[in-house]
Amino acid sequence: MKHLLEKYDTPAPRYTSYPTVPYWTDSPSTEDCIESLNTFLAPKESKLALYLHIPFCETLCTFCGCNTSITKNHSVEEPYVSAIQKELTLYIQNVPNLKGKELSELHLGGGSPTYLSDYNLQSTIEFILNQLSSSKEPQYSIEVDPRRTRVSQLKLLHKLGFKRISLGVQDFDPEVQRLVNRIQPFELTENITLEARSLGFDSVNFDLIYGLPKQSLDSMKYTMDKTLELKPDRIAFYSYAHVPWIKASQRLFTEEDLPAPTIKRELYEMGRSILEKEGYREIGMDHFALPHDKLWKAFHNRGLHRNFMGYSDSKTDVMLGLGSSAISETPNLFFQNIKLEMKYRKSLTENNLPIFRGHKLTHSDRLRKQLILELMTTWQVKVPNELHTHTKEFLSEMENDQLVTWQNGTLTVTELGKPYLRIVAMAFDEKLQNTKPTGPVFSKAI
Repeated sequence: MKHLLEKYDTPAPRYTSYPTVPYWTDSPSTEDCIESLNTFLAPKESKLALYLHIPFCETLCTFCGCNTSITKNHSVEEPYVSAIQKELTLYIQNVPNLKGKELSELHLGGGSPTYLSDYNLQSTIEFILNQLSSSKEPQYSIEVDPRRTRVSQLKLLHKLGFKRISLGVQDFDPEVQRLVNRIQPFELTENITLEARSLGFDSVNFDLIYGLPKQSLDSMKYTMDKTLELKPDRIAFYSYAHVPWIKASQRLFTEEDLPAPTIKRELYEMGRSILEKEGYREIGMDHFALPHDKLWKAFHNRGLHRNFMGYSDSKTDVMLGLGSSAISETPNLFFQNIKLEMKYRKSLTENNLPIFRGHKLTHSDRLRKQLILELMTTWQVKVPNELHTHTKEFLSEMENDQLVTWQNGTLTVTELGKPYLRIVAMAFDEKLQNTKPTGPVFSKAI
């Protein structure tokens, strides 16, 4: 393992999109975005997902790489909620097919969506649902911070149709929590988990991270043992992405505090082993689920999907992002909102959609995007003839190291190769191969 880590633990994208954001070029105009939405929402059978970004947190977690706004001043809520409603209104005015469109998925992320008061949370969700229509089996989910979530919010969310909840946990060890500035006693996580289940949430996810400062094999075993006391239906077991050149807060601890690469991988392998002994199954990259969960069933039936919101058990045609920094996706475009919350709101007060960058997908982009998606969701992909020679050459060393295999033009990631999935996906990354980064851009792959 040490030899392979030294060889392949290099910076690589996470591939929540292709092309990856640093390689977005040919940015679409607002008119291009409107036209694309009109085109792909026109068919009656087209499916819509909506992502709502709530950037606010009361305190800063030093590991976090998300777009956040740190404040304990809750007067920021109402102007932001009004901006969200204004943004959706502008879209409906410009995209007639959006009004009353069936909503297949709704996901609230952040930040901390439960930062909002019950009133603002309810008014925001009800406004969205009143403008759209709910599908027969809607999938509504929300990310919550157990330190900032009230039972009244859980009751409200369930009443509005939410059945999935994701708890930010990261680690249960007190010393690790102190270093990442997220003091979260086990009892808080336990209370929210049990309350959610008693209300009828049928899928509970925990977000865990390996590679955090001062994590050890002993502390990881403790975290896994405490996790299994609550037995969440899904677990996202993420690799800590150390990118202090992007997130200055990550400089509050030093590289010396972080586990060495070999130890970091051992943390994952230990975690995976413990989870699999308890009946969890590894799904794609960084994710685990129990066999009764829809995510596992989708993986088993080759229906797993992946986008900016992570892994999903269904595919939608359009994902519309609302809120500061939110990213939208259609089959031929990516486009992202203004990141700074105040500038985002200012754009909307001027009756302008807050889009500030994006990417028009070429034919080659769409092909490579699909290949990477299949690889990330099934561990294998049928490589088109025109890319076969180059891909095989690119991955020749990985093939020699028994990390990938080939059979009848199909590329498969082996069990030994699973930790290097991001490196394998680079074989299809035309943008990265043609233009190497001149400085740090991506976190290391392992």
